[in-house]
Amino acid sequence: MASGDNRTVPTQTSGIQMPPSASHAEKPEKFNGANFKRWQQKMLFYLTTLGLARYLTEDAPPSNEESDKETLMAVDAWNNSDYLCRNYVLNGLSDVLYGVYCGTKSAKELWETLDRKYKTENVGSEKDDNE
Repeated sequence: MASGDNRTVPTQTSGIQMPPSASHAEKPEKFNGANFKRWQQKMLFYLTTLGLARYLTEDAPPSNEESDKETLMAVDAWNNSDYLCRNYVLNGLSDVLYGVYCGTKSAKELWETLDRKYKTENVGSEKDDNE
């Protein structure tokens, strides 16, 4: 990094070793409601380099009061990584959109909600951009 650059990228998340490319990943611009498909693709690439993309499609592993310690630790690690993934997606939104979607409970719920809302709304405008 350049002198005076105070950015740091963690190399581990919940005991999962992050790929070396994660420290060089470019964070997507903030989504403001336009060009959703492009932003979604960039965010997916970014989350993949961070090793977090799976949380966009997976549900938390099941656990209950009788779960053993190993299962509870796995669920805790999953919840932590899901929280990080949700954080990256939320922080990839404009402040106005952040306020609308910050109440989602998981990365998957957030990703699916954004997809339902903006994928269909942006189809016409993105089609016009490509012509």
